[in-house]
Amino acid sequence: MACAGGKPGDRWLATLSQKLAARREARLYRRRAVLDGPQAPELCIDGQKRLAFCSNDYLGLANHPEVRKALSEATSEHGVGSGASHLVVGHTRAHHALEEALAEFLGRERALLFSTGYMANVGTISALLGRGDAVFADRNVHASLLDGALLSRARLHRYAHGQVAQLESRLKKCKAAHKLVITDGVFSMDGDLAPLPALAQCCARHHAWLMVDDAHGIGVLGADGGGTLAHYGMPATEVPVLVGTLGKAFGTFGAFVAGESPLIEALIQYARPYIYTTALPAGLAAASLASLEIIRAEPWRRRRLRDLVARFRHGAAALNLPLTTSDTPIQPVVLGDAETVLRASDGLAERGIHVTAIRPPTVPEGRARLRVTFSADHTLAHVDRLLQALSEVLDSGMASPLAGDA
Repeated sequence: MACAGGKPGDRWLATLSQKLAARREARLYRRRAVLDGPQAPELCIDGQKRLAFCSNDYLGLANHPEVRKALSEATSEHGVGSGASHLVVGHTRAHHALEEALAEFLGRERALLFSTGYMANVGTISALLGRGDAVFADRNVHASLLDGALLSRARLHRYAHGQVAQLESRLKKCKAAHKLVITDGVFSMDGDLAPLPALAQCCARHHAWLMVDDAHGIGVLGADGGGTLAHYGMPATEVPVLVGTLGKAFGTFGAFVAGESPLIEALIQYARPYIYTTALPAGLAAASLASLEIIRAEPWRRRRLRDLVARFRHGAAALNLPLTTSDTPIQPVVLGDAETVLRASDGLAERGIHVTAIRPPTVPEGRARLRVTFSADHTLAHVDRLLQALSEVLDSGMASPLAGDA
């Protein structure tokens, strides 16, 4: 029966409208830009040509001809949709070949494909933990890790960002039978690295497992692209649960979990986002395998990224820009409040530069930023153009950098 004085749902719609209005008033409303054409440094966004610095296509593989060719050929062979979950009839030879290649690349016994990184994190944590267990999360972990911890029904403990001593203190006091520590390898908003060697040692002392989401590290860090563990020179055994995505450095789509065989078998049996989701298309698996071959064969892409980051940081220092302590392709310019960062983003757009304004709740209050990211397809001239535009925006008074930011 309809509510008195209106149609069913009117009260809900009114509540939603009020919440949306409040978000607009706080300058936190999100809008989608419409892109025409493939990923590249120079894009057509909302009908305007822009030089973009906000994609996670770190190695420039999203539109690589060999990757496109692999996708096309595999789609001709397997069709477009996989038709079912991996456990029903959706697991093709292409999926299996990619899993085996990823495991070999990362020095693991096995790897397991998921349809998204979000599903990989939620599914893995929920499969490993339950009531009576404990999960310890860095304060800055990705939303998918935090949601996985909450959905697992284990007791959640959060420790200050990168503070291993605080984690150790909390692990000492924990009496749970199963303890899991979760962290990003490269933190997506600040671009800094987790202190993985110290975390691994801490976990070993307190019989906890360590799970690392290396979405922004694999393919980018390490001489061969092995990720944050390779950067630190760590053996695979020190991080029992490794998560990676295919939509960033690989330039495709999907995700995976890598580890020892009992872990992978347990996820096949218990990870609900794996069991109850249609497998990603076989063409994407083949495209990702082609990307992996390029990642291994072309280390110049990682060297190019390091050159671009060095050029940007040198120029940013001259402009007194408030950067984080990041040497990765993620170079946030922290400007403070939402209004300031929106003005800065708009000012860059007027100068033909596209950098997304990142605001709460994605980052803490007072830490809104321009999240600048680089691709191996960028050039040094592109970096110089970005620096010039940032200089003009700051000089115009559209944005003021935070003093003394780390």
